[in-house]
Amino acid sequence: MANNISFFLSSLVILAAMQPTAAVDYTLTNSAAATPGGVKFNNDIGAEYTIQTLRSATSFIWTTFNQNTDADRKNIARVSVFIDDMDGVAYTSNDEIHVSANYIQGYSGDVKTEITGVLYHEMTHVWQWNGNGEAPGGLIEGIADYVRLKAGYAPSHWVQPGQGDRWDQGYDVTARFLDYCNGLRDGFVAELNNKMRNGYNHGYFVDLLGKTVDQLWAEYKA
Repeated sequence: MANNISFFLSSLVILAAMQPTAAVDYTLTNSAAATPGGVKFNNDIGAEYTIQTLRSATSFIWTTFNQNTDADRKNIARVSVFIDDMDGVAYTSNDEIHVSANYIQGYSGDVKTEITGVLYHEMTHVWQWNGNGEAPGGLIEGIADYVRLKAGYAPSHWVQPGQGDRWDQGYDVTARFLDYCNGLRDGFVAELNNKMRNGYNHGYFVDLLGKTVDQLWAEYKA
């Protein structure tokens, strides 16, 4: 009888391990379908490809952040993307991503690859921790571009490693710096993101790498 109970409990553990993590739904609305950019989106990118990119980006982000269980992640059941008639490139608000149809229309290169990179950046904002709003904005943007960099969607116009004026300058500058830091300690960005779940302190760099962020920046620049 004891052996049967043991086998039953073991089976439950195996079944639990086999259960997929909580599913995320993705929706797309082309609010600018009648504009040139909206038409270009439909023709050159498309809804099916966009939804698949969102799924792939989410999986990549969870892996990059070492968020292997639902408890490690934000509790988000749906992510919605809107192609809007607006200026700029894109922005994210909670679980909504807004992409500019005007930017799509005006982009002269491989727009499909470019928007793929944009979506990886914006999806990072959906899933990353921001220190309850205390983390520097440049660091938040830098982590999003770091994910884009590691996914292989860094555009050619980004700064080269070692360039930039401040570690928290944001975007590509901070992404390159974070890549350097991650080279010093594999998994650094994932650990830093996890630390920012409940707050932010510059001392996190000391905790993880043994040096202040200013020391690390000076060595990176050198």
